[in-house]
Amino acid sequence: MSSFSAVLNSEWTKIRTVASTLWTLAAAAIVTVAISAALCAFISSSFKDMPAQEQATFDPTLASFAGMSLGQLAMIVFGVLVVGSEYSSGMIRTSLAAVPRRGSFLFGKLLVATGLALVVGLVTSFVSFFVGQAILGERSIGIDEPNVLRAVIGAGLYMAMIALFSMGVAAMLRSSMLSLGILMPFFFLVSNILGAVSATRKVAQYFPDQAGSKIMQVIPGAMGSEKVPYGPWGGFGIMALWVVAAVVGGYLVLRKRDA
Repeated sequence: MSSFSAVLNSEWTKIRTVASTLWTLAAAAIVTVAISAALCAFISSSFKDMPAQEQATFDPTLASFAGMSLGQLAMIVFGVLVVGSEYSSGMIRTSLAAVPRRGSFLFGKLLVATGLALVVGLVTSFVSFFVGQAILGERSIGIDEPNVLRAVIGAGLYMAMIALFSMGVAAMLRSSMLSLGILMPFFFLVSNILGAVSATRKVAQYFPDQAGSKIMQVIPGAMGSEKVPYGPWGGFGIMALWVVAAVVGGYLVLRKRDA
């Protein structure tokens, strides 16, 4: 299999014929939209009871993505399965025999999977936004308002980057179980706990999820959150550096180690 287009077609066939990968993408979209809608409904009904600072910094756009913290976990599973399943099934040997150039094999896989994650992420972000704004009613905001479209598109980009980061980590660790055992607790527990503790907050704000999620904010310090020394695109750039490091690490491991 010499041409890169053939590699892309092969990777697309692998992804669409494995039910688990498609179900995780569907779960990422459904969970994000459903939880975001539920939390927007809760905010709408209890807004007057919120602290004055949170009312003053209320960000209706960010509220629409309240379910992202759980939806991203499904995107992590998707990214890990795309790469890790090659090793757990032993398919990696066949894949590398068909595509001896390991760089072409890996980057073809990452390109196809990230493209699919981006499409799902963008659909999810737009649906979450419009559903959330419909629920918020008089406290809603239009997509044509300043920086709102950037935040909505940014939410989709964020989901794709989470998937790509997970693929890079899985390529380095060569194990789905080990990758999930590290990534799930890190994003769901460790990052949130360290971000909530004053002594570690300045470090946690440079973690990929905390930095990258700033692109979804329209109002700095939204909902009473801590302000950070970078803007939305600066935070996304920090996340991009983490992703590049993971992908490069995955490539180096694949190039140097036997299948």
